Amino acid sequence: MKLPQTSPDDASELRSREDPPCLSIVIPTSNEEAQIHRILERALAEKITEVIVVDGGSTDKTREIASAYPVRVLRSTPGRANQMNTGAAAASSNILLFLHADTLPQPGFAEEAINALRRPGVIAGAFDLAIDSDSASLRLIEKCVAWRSRKRRMPYGDQGLFLSRSTFEELGGFPEMPALEDYEFLRRLRRRGEIAIAPLSAVTSARRWRERGIWRTTALNQFCILAYRAGIPIKSIARWLK
Repeated sequence: MKLPQTSPDDASELRSREDPPCLSIVIPTSNEEAQIHRILERALAEKITEVIVVDGGSTDKTREIASAYPVRVLRSTPGRANQMNTGAAAASSNILLFLHADTLPQPGFAEEAINALRRPGVIAGAFDLAIDSDSASLRLIEKCVAWRSRKRRMPYGDQGLFLSRSTFEELGGFPEMPALEDYEFLRRLRRRGEIAIAPLSAVTSARRWRERGIWRTTALNQFCILAYRAGIPIKSIARWLK
């Protein structure tokens, strides 16, 4: 798969830094004005990084808010896979970290990602999942995710996936799918080597669990994965997830 070319907004070119970045953070966005500032401030606190926001057609002030920060703001056609591939194509460092706009990794995450990739046999990694809620049910979900991430080597996109640019390009980037692009990408990636879980949490918003219900959301996610493995067309699955 050929990764897409970038198309930056005129007013949001990346400002020069004294030292080149060690890690490029790619953040796909779609109507994230309420929270985009949180992830940008956390990402920019990591001095060794560059930050690339790839907007998929927001109708709110997401691009305007992001453009006020020393980050690069790109536009792409909607779709998380396409947005992340667009950001990867624009990145200037050899390590890529993909973060959802509603996910906030703990301070020091950039160094932890780089250190994880230095371990022998490790080709990619992610962070432990923490959900921004006091719900006991969501604590159980976190434990299940921790087991899946470590035992089955299958962290998902809301855990902040990081890997080298060379590995990303060898796999052809994220598959152009309307849903489950992270699941399919990890299936391909884990055949190549170890998927490490860095010893920090990535705190993600509980909004999708609140909106649909905790157990309904969990059951739907698992059902969609089973349907995908059974050969159900991904376009149909994507409609169920909307």
